[in-house]
Amino acid sequence: MQLNLRIIFHLMGLLLLCNGGFMLVAAVISGVYKDGATLSITLASITTMFVGVFAMYYTRGHKKEVKQKEGYIIVTFGWIVMSISGMLPYLFSGAIPDITNAFFETVSGYTTTGASIMDDIEAMPEGILFWRSLTHWIGGMGIIVLAIAILPLLGIGGMQLFSAEAPGPSGDKLHPRITDTAKRLWLIYFGYTIAETILLQVAGMSFFDAINHAMATLSTGGFSTKNASLAHWNDQPLIQYIVIFFMFLAGSNFVLSYFAFKGRFQKVFKDEEFRYYAGFVLVFTLIVAVVIYYKANITDMTPGYPMVLGNAESAFRHALFQIVSVITTTGFVSADFTQWTPFLTVFFFGLFFLGGSAGSTAGGIKVMRHLLIIKNGVLEFKRTLHTNAIIPVRYNNKTVKEKIVYNIIGFFVLYMLLFIIGALVLGFIGLDFESAIGGSASSLGNVGPALGSLNPVSNFNGLPVLAKWWCGFLMLAGRLELFTVLILLTPYFWKNT
Repeated sequence: MQLNLRIIFHLMGLLLLCNGGFMLVAAVISGVYKDGATLSITLASITTMFVGVFAMYYTRGHKKEVKQKEGYIIVTFGWIVMSISGMLPYLFSGAIPDITNAFFETVSGYTTTGASIMDDIEAMPEGILFWRSLTHWIGGMGIIVLAIAILPLLGIGGMQLFSAEAPGPSGDKLHPRITDTAKRLWLIYFGYTIAETILLQVAGMSFFDAINHAMATLSTGGFSTKNASLAHWNDQPLIQYIVIFFMFLAGSNFVLSYFAFKGRFQKVFKDEEFRYYAGFVLVFTLIVAVVIYYKANITDMTPGYPMVLGNAESAFRHALFQIVSVITTTGFVSADFTQWTPFLTVFFFGLFFLGGSAGSTAGGIKVMRHLLIIKNGVLEFKRTLHTNAIIPVRYNNKTVKEKIVYNIIGFFVLYMLLFIIGALVLGFIGLDFESAIGGSASSLGNVGPALGSLNPVSNFNGLPVLAKWWCGFLMLAGRLELFTVLILLTPYFWKNT
């Protein structure tokens, strides 16, 4: 099969054009706050859009068809191209002058990981911080899904791109046409962002802090405008509860939000994954809250905040905040959970592998995959006793095809294998055991904070150069759910192309 290179480069140009347009928004914010970075961000925007227009102009007249192989290439290279162009505001402004650090921060943004190399976030220009949050917001619902909503204008169908962008087990569609699905998802996503911004302002945040944290919350990203993250507002519980609520929404299937807005609440509460997702949050929060209440002292990352030992509300709030933050892979921090007792450190490390719901902006393995793996494992006992019986796995009272079950088991094995390889590479580069396993799990799961020297009150700036590039690869592989990226590294993918 001959690859349609013209359509690939044409869509790369389209993505660059969109990315440059978003940079202009950051330039406007920079101009409003007069932070001195307006010209640099504008120049980055013009450069990005020029390259995009150039690529689109010289690939015009392309064959308007995207096949499966081309879909995988467009998705993976689209994220890489966006990350490379997304570095320009950092580099041109001098906010992050080093290419390695600029790429790390950018890919961490687009993959909604939230791991940062910035030592003093509050010293950064407002325009740069807004662009940093915007990379989260763009990546949250998926750059390619955004492109799908635009493709009909070019006469291109986008089903292949959608399957490459979201290769998980959830196949729900809101509308027969995938472009309409993308538009509805973006509308919900945009609406939630506006709603959270308003609520955070009412609760006491400035407009700038509110909109940045709203973008980071709905994308389950975790970049904050404060050095202490959400711990900066530990004395304002309402702000943290608002963020918790929207983190929970962002970690649930956005299709369920659509059903809720249509008044079909029964469909929401009958969804098996949602029930387990909510149940996990509740049960895990109670476990952590009890341990905090009786065993752990939570000291804020800002001076003068009192201990929480014996304070029921504070123990519950910190437990709920960190449980939702880690499960949804948002990565916001209200306190350093690695200091809450060794048991809770191990507990939270295990949650790095859980992930939110399929169809959400969360990373990780996803609750649905865990459910189906456990169900299939339990049924293996029955199959062992009744060798001739056909005992299928059921989900939401429907039989799950064997092909999907095998795909999920294959994904899980590949995920754990890549986690182990990731940790071995980080250990080989020089990280200690805790930092290596934490950094690998956090990067692959797009969580953000990790363990050891990469704990919630530290950052990734101290990593060696090779470790930063390796973590960037893990972030990208995890965000695109492994297969989309790793299939490009197989020799048979490129045969007969």
